[in-house]
Amino acid sequence: MSFDDVVYLSLLFSSIGFGYIYRKIEDVQKKKLIGTFIGLIVVILVSGVHIIHSFVTYFINTIIILFASKRQCHLISFIFSFLYLFFFRTTEYFGIPYPPGHTNLVQMMLTLKLVGLAFEVNTSYQLNKKKDASNKSTEEKCEDELNMINPDFIEIFHYCFNYIGVLTGPYYRYRTFRDYFNYPFGKYVPWKEETLKKIQWVPLYAILFLLVSHLWPLEYTLTQEFDTERSFLYRFWYIWPNFFTFRMRIYIGLVLSECVCTMAGLGGYPVFTEPKAGLGPSKNFQKLKEIDNLVDEKFDFETIHNIKPYETEVCTTFREGMKNWNVCIQYWLAVNVYKRFPSKKYRTFVTLLVSAAWHGVYLGYHICIGCAPFYLLIEDVWVKIVLNGNKGTSLKVWSCIVWFFKMAGFSYLGIAFSLLSAAKIIHYYNSIYHAGAVIGLIMYIGGVQLLKRKRRDEKVKNVGVNIESKKEH
Repeated sequence: MSFDDVVYLSLLFSSIGFGYIYRKIEDVQKKKLIGTFIGLIVVILVSGVHIIHSFVTYFINTIIILFASKRQCHLISFIFSFLYLFFFRTTEYFGIPYPPGHTNLVQMMLTLKLVGLAFEVNTSYQLNKKKDASNKSTEEKCEDELNMINPDFIEIFHYCFNYIGVLTGPYYRYRTFRDYFNYPFGKYVPWKEETLKKIQWVPLYAILFLLVSHLWPLEYTLTQEFDTERSFLYRFWYIWPNFFTFRMRIYIGLVLSECVCTMAGLGGYPVFTEPKAGLGPSKNFQKLKEIDNLVDEKFDFETIHNIKPYETEVCTTFREGMKNWNVCIQYWLAVNVYKRFPSKKYRTFVTLLVSAAWHGVYLGYHICIGCAPFYLLIEDVWVKIVLNGNKGTSLKVWSCIVWFFKMAGFSYLGIAFSLLSAAKIIHYYNSIYHAGAVIGLIMYIGGVQLLKRKRRDEKVKNVGVNIESKKEH
């Protein structure tokens, strides 16, 4: 474990502990000021003078959000923020020292928050523009009212730099942040139970991470011994422990970041609103608006539920695994990119491109994320062949086989995400003769042929059944 990891974990645990105090602060303005003050301390500790990047991102985006046309502010904010994120990661080419690693995390979350806020402001503009709400139900009007936002310079600053989520997220909307201070949910949410339920698994993730990364370090793939003295099967198998340590590392960080929220009470909503990750309440807005007795209500923290380790591990398909990973970020991508992009044909491609750009400039991010749709094509074919319409023992056996290939696909793409640079990625994939890509191509071609045969047989069978049915009549 590196020194940066120690600093990172120390800040997360400190933020979790501070949440016990922060949640109890009654005065709203005082609470905002203290939360932002602590957040700035966190950013300064990991960034030093490089905090200037965060201030520039905040200031220019705020100018855009407040003074640019509300009809276009979301697009301007998006373009500026991602261009600045690219500049931020390439400062060495401009003679500016490269920022510390954890500053990149701060900048990533700040980009999501400010661009997401610009989209929320645009949504408010669109709702205001549609003055005729006579055809809307009371429930729809309440939803519109709750989605209306009009932040100022100070409110945006608090949203950007409050210590909750400033380092690693999870992403939450400005409306969620506003609700945190406007509703007294923090007094009633099961913060202790939720935090303990999440954090109890962290020691196991940490032990497994330290053990496996010690036995099978990623750096070993770049050594001459790995290339010359290890068999092809060993080199190919090495993707499994690498992806395992990658998962454990991510689980630790994202689970602890969720605990920062649960301890502070942010993201807790009544269960009757059916909160969804990233979005918040999805139903019963009128009841939420009029609620006065909270003592007997049940609450959950689904709004900030960003990672689902168990579901990620045991789910059958690659597609399901993606849905359980970085859920709040996926919500941001779905709402602000996928659904907003005008061309349905290129929506998926553009969404994955934005995701890769958000993660970083390294080729490894683009290979890992960009190749995911190709694996989904292969998987969809085989799911139709071996899972759809199957049942009993045969379904269980095939589900296990599909699960195995899901993990193999994640692992094969995941090592590119870990190695990052083009030279390292090419070196490793050359050492295994690009076996994953070759196997994938063979599986796709073979799967398409088998699927055609299956459909042809089913068609012949249905025709035969219809003929027999007509004879009987």
